[in-house]
Amino acid sequence: MGGGRFDAIVVGGGHNGLTAAAYLARAGRRTLVLEARPMLGGACVTEELWPGFQVSRAAYVAGLVRPAVVRELELARHGLVFLPRDPSSFTPLPGGGGLLMGRDAAATAASVAQFSRRDAEALPRYEAFLDRTARVIEPLLDAPAPDPSRPRLADLPPLARALRAAWGLRRELPEALALLLGPARPALETWFESEPLRGTLATDALIGAWASPSTPGTGYVLFHHVMGETGGARGVWAYVKGGMGRFSEALAAAAREAGAEIRVEARVARICISGGRAQGVELEDGSVLEAKHVLSCADPRRTFIDLVGVDALPAPFVRGVEAIDFRSPVVKINAALDRLPVFAGHSPGPEPGPEHQGTIHLGALDLDALEASFLAATRGGFPERPMVELTLPSAVDPSVAPKGRHLASFFVQHVPPELPSADWDALRPRIAERVFALVDEVAPGFSSSVLHHEVLVPPDLERIFGLAGGNIFHGAMTLDRLAFLRPLPGAGRHATPIAGLMLCGAGAHPGGGVMGACGRNAAAVVLRDRA
Repeated sequence: MGGGRFDAIVVGGGHNGLTAAAYLARAGRRTLVLEARPMLGGACVTEELWPGFQVSRAAYVAGLVRPAVVRELELARHGLVFLPRDPSSFTPLPGGGGLLMGRDAAATAASVAQFSRRDAEALPRYEAFLDRTARVIEPLLDAPAPDPSRPRLADLPPLARALRAAWGLRRELPEALALLLGPARPALETWFESEPLRGTLATDALIGAWASPSTPGTGYVLFHHVMGETGGARGVWAYVKGGMGRFSEALAAAAREAGAEIRVEARVARICISGGRAQGVELEDGSVLEAKHVLSCADPRRTFIDLVGVDALPAPFVRGVEAIDFRSPVVKINAALDRLPVFAGHSPGPEPGPEHQGTIHLGALDLDALEASFLAATRGGFPERPMVELTLPSAVDPSVAPKGRHLASFFVQHVPPELPSADWDALRPRIAERVFALVDEVAPGFSSSVLHHEVLVPPDLERIFGLAGGNIFHGAMTLDRLAFLRPLPGAGRHATPIAGLMLCGAGAHPGGGVMGACGRNAAAVVLRDRA
């Protein structure tokens, strides 16, 4: 082989790949990152789709970034600024008013009390319960997943911290397990009696998942999305100033400062295997780069089927990869606006109001409607009232849009994950029309404010960002695909059947979301094994 020798080559410049590279380079390892696109970040990018509009084209809000990654890599020094959103959630109703929730406990309680005084009293207890449960799980996020078949002394400290937190939760442990292991719906129905509160909270259980609120495992997905502290407190999400790509740029700056080399428009054709060990990579231009370790930030299907090849892997492992659920119910719509929406019951004004700050919930607003949305997609159709989350980042960060203009980001579910290309071509404009009409119901005239828009369906997410099936988590986060079982049994410590080849993307523990934990943990395994 020729063309360069590295301690580690990271395939894919997504945020987890950049995180892994930064940690490896800081430990003195000669590290190279190879990104196929002209820009870094994978799905965590900022692109100027229209003049002056800096669009977070795929990932659109930060809430799960691990504090250790921000602190240890000194990302603030490299330009990373989080802009917390408060209020964090608004569910408008067609007749005016709605449910507004944020960090002001009294204001949130008053808003919830419109629908149920009992729920207003229960909500703080629910949030405290989630916080106590999070303290059990979080030590396990910041370390490689312990593998019972291959125990190591290094697994003990995070396990001990988790067990200490679990002891404090012991009286609530049955309730916590019911949430983590079961469907979201019965958990929310136990805690609360009113809509739209239950429907609003349930969206965290469904984001990115081919599931309904009654699907087992959605309780964990709900919990997964409330563990972050990016906004300064648990569950408070934030925008990244300048768009989500600024997070990736800060990681890249930290990696470069530590000595990592980063190349864009460097498409990997295959991972080179010899004697059962990864030896490096071959690029599409024919050049070969050698490395002691190869870390793939790509999803498991892309890594093993496309880049390694089935002939180099054990047949049972290949069948396991092919059995991973990459179905995606997700559509992402990005839109440029000439003005902010004016919601019924709110007066227009020159400045954004509280209702514009956080995630705006539209369409399917209660548990039954969310069930119906999923059912319509399972039958091959697009629901009349899909689940829609609208964010207006320019209301908090004016830098992402021209003066007097605004950006809108829509995360839409559910769509049938597999359709012929011609059907997708016909469905894209129908999706945009229906989603914009749902906004018109609560903010009359919204459709006329749209200057430009794009609709990204699952095949677009796969084509542009390399997400198999358009799945934002690199594979379903069901109970059989978590911790040491992620992405499948036998690959739980970022390891693979190929010596020297590891996963560092969202297909590895602890899973999807803009966290940085997958990359940090993979780097820890490499450094521990080298030591």
